[in-house]
Amino acid sequence: MAGRKAAVTGASRGIGRAIALALAAAGADVGLVARSLSDLEKVADEVRALGRTAVVAHMDVTDADSVNGAVDDVHRRLGGLDVMVNNSGVVSAGHALDTTLAEWDRVLDTNLRGTFVCCQAAGRHLTAQGAGKVINVASHFGLMAVPGFSAYCASKAAILHLTRVLAIEWARHGVQVNAIAPGYVETDLSADVRENPELKDRVLQRIPARRMADAAEIGPLAVLLASSQSDYMTGSVLVIDGGQSI
Repeated sequence: MAGRKAAVTGASRGIGRAIALALAAAGADVGLVARSLSDLEKVADEVRALGRTAVVAHMDVTDADSVNGAVDDVHRRLGGLDVMVNNSGVVSAGHALDTTLAEWDRVLDTNLRGTFVCCQAAGRHLTAQGAGKVINVASHFGLMAVPGFSAYCASKAAILHLTRVLAIEWARHGVQVNAIAPGYVETDLSADVRENPELKDRVLQRIPARRMADAAEIGPLAVLLASSQSDYMTGSVLVIDGGQSI
């Protein structure tokens, strides 16, 4: 990854932060993108402590102008863009009959539309230069039918299929598009589960490994997909969920 330039959305915490630090540790300069600039600056300091360049940019993935502006800004300030990691997303729980259209739209706009707009913004740069990597962070819920998560499951399943379509479209341009599908990870998004002993026990009983992942365990998969070691790998989904979706 030495000398490569990567952008990571949702990089202020959790999986996004872990991926950004893993890419930096492997030698990449990193553009950190999210809505909270103050939190991004803390991660930027961690990247710089690894000896790499870090820039931060504000992005609201539900706003196409914000996305295009942030991606172009990172491209300019890093002096290029080789890797785009689309990690921003929200979780929503609620049975289908109780899910309002406003909530459905919020989840789909953030997770699916946001991922598409980010792919499109980065793809213009990557296809023009004839090389690059796009990594979409989906979920094992995109592979499973989970009651109570209709909007979230639909959004993540769609991201997986979008990944495959873009992989075909951009292969001739030297751009590989792959996805990571994590299971339960110890981040802020799983706090409600981890802080409820009864619920946590039920969740862990459904995971063959009987534990959640540490966010740092996702980083090496992103490094693989961002590196030249995966140049003949496109349209693939790397599942890391302790065996839950088998």
